[in-house]
Amino acid sequence: MAARDRAGKAARAARSNPYLIRLVEDEDLRDNLRTAYESARGAYGRINGKAPTKALLEDKKLQKQLREAAQALGEASAALREAPRRRRRRRGLARTLVLAIVGAGLAMALSEGLRSKVLDALFGSEEEFDYTSTTMPATPAPEPVSTG
Repeated sequence: MAARDRAGKAARAARSNPYLIRLVEDEDLRDNLRTAYESARGAYGRINGKAPTKALLEDKKLQKQLREAAQALGEASAALREAPRRRRRRRGLARTLVLAIVGAGLAMALSEGLRSKVLDALFGSEEEFDYTSTTMPATPAPEPVSTG
């Protein structure tokens, strides 16, 4: 019973540990840790049985493996120091619809040709006509006679 309680307590602690959460969620962090481990393991295998100072100074492959391990560990530690990346909410459809409406409104406001095409499509094309008056024009007033 006590072992089960300890296991449950450990599981709760693991779920609330930000480092473990980050390790589970961040694939790049896991890749960096894996690379660091593999490079360090290879470097240890190359040193095994040799004088460490001589191996460090002369073995180019060992130097490369140690450099890779150090770089991967540096990237992993930087990732752990960063704030956890928040998952982005998907607002794709609503955001796209709003942007489309705003863009269409701006295009219609700025383009007279587009505005007339949309109005023609919605309400039918404007009929052009010549206006002819059915009333008679007013007769001009007689010109005053000049004496001169």
